[in-house]
Amino acid sequence: MVRLLHELILEQANHRPDATAVVHRQTALDYATLAAEVQAAAGGLRALGLRRGERIAVYLPKRHETVVALFGTALADGVFVPVNPLLKPEQVAYIVRDCNVRVLVTARDRAETLQPHFAQCPDLHTLILVDAAALGELNTLKTLSWPDLLTASAAGEGRTHAIDIDMAAILYTSGSTGKPKGVVLSHRNMITGAHSVADYLANQATDRILAILPLSFDYGLSQLTTAFAVGASVILMDYLLPRDVITTVVREKVTGLAAVPPMWVQLAQLEWPGAAAESLRYFTNSGGAMPRATLAALRRALPNTIPFLMYGLTEAFRSTYLPPEEIDQRPDSIGKAIPNAEILIVRENGTPCEPDEPGELVHRGSLVAQGYWNDPAKTAERFRPVPGQDPGLPLVEMAVWSGDTVRADQEGFLYFIGRKDDMIKTSGYRVSPSEIEDVLYGSGRIAEAAALGIPHPALGQAVVAVIKLLEQGLNESELINHCKQHLPNFMVPLQIITRQADLPRNPNGKIDRKALAAELCDLFVENKP
Repeated sequence: MVRLLHELILEQANHRPDATAVVHRQTALDYATLAAEVQAAAGGLRALGLRRGERIAVYLPKRHETVVALFGTALADGVFVPVNPLLKPEQVAYIVRDCNVRVLVTARDRAETLQPHFAQCPDLHTLILVDAAALGELNTLKTLSWPDLLTASAAGEGRTHAIDIDMAAILYTSGSTGKPKGVVLSHRNMITGAHSVADYLANQATDRILAILPLSFDYGLSQLTTAFAVGASVILMDYLLPRDVITTVVREKVTGLAAVPPMWVQLAQLEWPGAAAESLRYFTNSGGAMPRATLAALRRALPNTIPFLMYGLTEAFRSTYLPPEEIDQRPDSIGKAIPNAEILIVRENGTPCEPDEPGELVHRGSLVAQGYWNDPAKTAERFRPVPGQDPGLPLVEMAVWSGDTVRADQEGFLYFIGRKDDMIKTSGYRVSPSEIEDVLYGSGRIAEAAALGIPHPALGQAVVAVIKLLEQGLNESELINHCKQHLPNFMVPLQIITRQADLPRNPNGKIDRKALAAELCDLFVENKP
């Protein structure tokens, strides 16, 4: 029985060694080769002195080495930290510093941009570069080439000491009040999630799954784990243009495709050739509600493809899905709990809500993460006891209190209403307003700033900043350029609005974001007067 994350690959190598596991561009690795490289990487990490539970960050686009580094870390009893390749150096350095990363796997050009920040990462001792020979020392850091790592030691065959409740990964997600938070996931969390999703998607070894989402997202990473759970093939692709996705679906005979609403909006506007409709067995949506018109267009273009509409959060991987046979009757629903999870809808006092009564979504079960890395205060806010537990139980079971307001109809189908916090959901990313505001304030020219998520037909929400300047004469383009230097593209405001007066305040003296958002809610509405 598979208990640990890396065993997904090793098990398939034993039973289907010649089956294709991973495809990247013109190169394919079968399960036997992938397993051998994972074992070699684990041996190399052990030779570097990696101790049980230490963190390895992987800051790369999707490629074979990325997959090997993640699963090799797990086999070496380490904890992998996939870093979004779109993040800027200061954001990467924050993650490396926050979770005490010991080894960083990256590419040479990325390492060079990070070099000024290495002094702020005292726990980091080694760089592994996938595309360059070893460079000796870089800012006192040992550097190692990827081939050297794979041949560093025969210790790859050493015994794994981890058990299923040990940490396997830390995935960083933006916080609503500051820097990103590291969600700690165990082997059990990820194995349970892989089998649960593979169950309702009816995945099988003949599937070919296209991975276009960042592997730093739980939704993106699950494309790997779900495929490996059943011995399917994964095609790695960094998202470029919508037409490239369709081209790849046709060329690789893709059977499963996962994306977020902004991507689906773009894909629905294109022509899908008959070959794509013939191969694509299902598509999935998460990261926000898919517009009805988008879903309808996709179903017309892909009449034999099964749509799965889902809801999830990093702290519990995936929570609900809508069975495809229910879509025509309730297209706005996020469905019911996925296999091996229970979803509760509760009032503020923890008592259960009645049908159609809004309440907070609470997720319980083996998918519940282990908390936020190095942040007991935020962990205590989000991870709390399951409501309604029998008081006779000597140990308290913890659940994820999502902060999302939903309601359940008479038949138990759930409907998303809104978020309690101020998170911005743009292009499938969760963005912290304060992280954008910190960059704006860092220009030294801003008196007040509020970053908001404003409804947008293609992005889900567009990032808009409302500011008051310290001095006149600064234009929007200068501020946009400043943001581009310090933020990834998806976090750069689409528009900056300058005001002469103070920004509105609520009774607590804080900037009234809701009032500002309501004021700008139709900013991107087409044909507005």
